Amino acid sequence: MEFTPIIGLEVHVQLLTKSKLFCGCPNLFNPDNPNVQTCPVCIGLPGSLPVMNQEALRLSQKTAMALNLNLANFTKWDRKQYYYPDLPKAYQISQFDLPFSYDGWVEVTLPSSGETTKVRLIRAHLEEDAGKNMHDESGRGGDSKVDLNRTGTPLLEIVSEPDIRCAEEARVFLEELRLLLRYIEVSDCNMQEGSMRCDANVNLHVHEDGEKIPTPIVEVKNLNSFRGVEAAIEYEIKRQVKAWETDRKRIGDVPKETRGWDADRGQTFAQRGKEDAADYRYFPDPDLVPVTTTDEQLEAIRATLCVFPADRRKSYVNDLGLSEYDASVIVDQGREYADYFDEVTSVCGDGKQAANWLTQDVQRELNDRKIEIAEFSISAAVLGSVLQKIVKGDITIKSGREVFAELLKQSDDGTTVSAESVDAIIADKGLGKEQDTGKIDAAIQAVIDNERNAKAVEDVRGGKQQAVGPLIGQVMRELKGADAGSVRQMIIDKLTS
Repeated sequence: MEFTPIIGLEVHVQLLTKSKLFCGCPNLFNPDNPNVQTCPVCIGLPGSLPVMNQEALRLSQKTAMALNLNLANFTKWDRKQYYYPDLPKAYQISQFDLPFSYDGWVEVTLPSSGETTKVRLIRAHLEEDAGKNMHDESGRGGDSKVDLNRTGTPLLEIVSEPDIRCAEEARVFLEELRLLLRYIEVSDCNMQEGSMRCDANVNLHVHEDGEKIPTPIVEVKNLNSFRGVEAAIEYEIKRQVKAWETDRKRIGDVPKETRGWDADRGQTFAQRGKEDAADYRYFPDPDLVPVTTTDEQLEAIRATLCVFPADRRKSYVNDLGLSEYDASVIVDQGREYADYFDEVTSVCGDGKQAANWLTQDVQRELNDRKIEIAEFSISAAVLGSVLQKIVKGDITIKSGREVFAELLKQSDDGTTVSAESVDAIIADKGLGKEQDTGKIDAAIQAVIDNERNAKAVEDVRGGKQQAVGPLIGQVMRELKGADAGSVRQMIIDKLTS
């Protein structure tokens, strides 16, 4: 059986505003104190009137720019009617036919193949979130509870075209989307807290007798982890293959189905038939006026954008000569980490040296201390000054690590370290170029004097310079971090002069 998976994603992202979308209640994750962040507006009491949160729209427009979406100067609010216990008004204020943004794209690169694809976006629209239902799923009965703290939270829905062709691509798309939204500081995208959720629409195009036959579409709801998205899509593709082989139903033969994901069992399960747009009985919200945004206002928002992760990766590879792997490691750690790297590189003048230190020495300390780069006690300017001395040949890499260790020790003791601290440590520990040269010279002499190296020494003296390799290796083992080229030349000079 030949088939092509057809996958589209609907991603819901809670925005980082101080208050909710249409009222002044705080927008905070607060699962331990249910139903305390509510007011007559967000729980839909009669006579209450919504007022739009301008910051929510600004963050949404900022996101649209980062996602290459077209922005509308005119948009409006619509009521989406449906009843559910976590929706106290029995309708959701959303956007239907005139969303604020449309027709965008996100570029993703698959780690397994290195292939880059472009996933098109149909739209991004702004709406209010519903509350949260909590059910006893033990099978022993029990009460269901509703927490309305989340009701009315600003929610950005990003809808992709069905351009995704495998579960891995869906996961990578979501990872890239989360990274981008965190870079531009519109959401924390914390999937464990529900501030980023995903629905996956999945069906197959079966290739049979020269015909492309679409199977019924299934929507897998409320996936709350990247691994969950990938696993659910993989399972659903296999399930739909078996369904086609059994009943051969095409799209339109049965209503669109909504399914849930059971992570413990690793399988999807049927929930209900999916409503169409007509079932929601959309109509313009009579309590909210349409919103007009000028080109000047949009340009002011665009001026606040940072360099995006994808552009940063390309710059690190093309301009600094980093490997694609190292560039991704740095960028994927987040905006503050990449900013730190940029400053280190600017000070020391060597991106590869900066990348090596950040991905090894600095990252090791961050992991050991369980901290983020913003909490690291050695500033980018100070680390850059250490690496600058290595780049200039004033100290060796080994000496640089001694300076780094002493800087950490001093900062742990409560001392604020600076570029002057670097110079003081080098002087106090005798790590300057003259002292290092003396150490290298002493190590070389010890290797030459070692009887086991007598033949290699004689070969080098006789003009066989390839015999110098084992001698270099012994010196480098003794002086970790010394420059191999300098050691090689010093050995040859000593043995041939």
